[in-house]
Amino acid sequence: MMAGDKKELPAAGKAVFGLIGLVQVAFAFLAFWDLAHRDPDEVRGPKPVWIPAILVNWVGPASYFLFGIRR
Repeated sequence: MMAGDKKELPAAGKAVFGLIGLVQVAFAFLAFWDLAHRDPDEVRGPKPVWIPAILVNWVGPASYFLFGIRR
């Protein structure tokens, strides 16, 4: 392969990556929605601190749902 040659991802691969990206965005949206509608006393730590944390792909929303909500 020459230096300027590029391999293109097949259509199925593009679809899989698109689906994964869509799920990640939906996961973050659900975390933001839950944070916005939850009382501050039901959230561990200050609510504004969770906003940038949720923006971290996969880890942020997962940590919010696992550790950020008081049960």
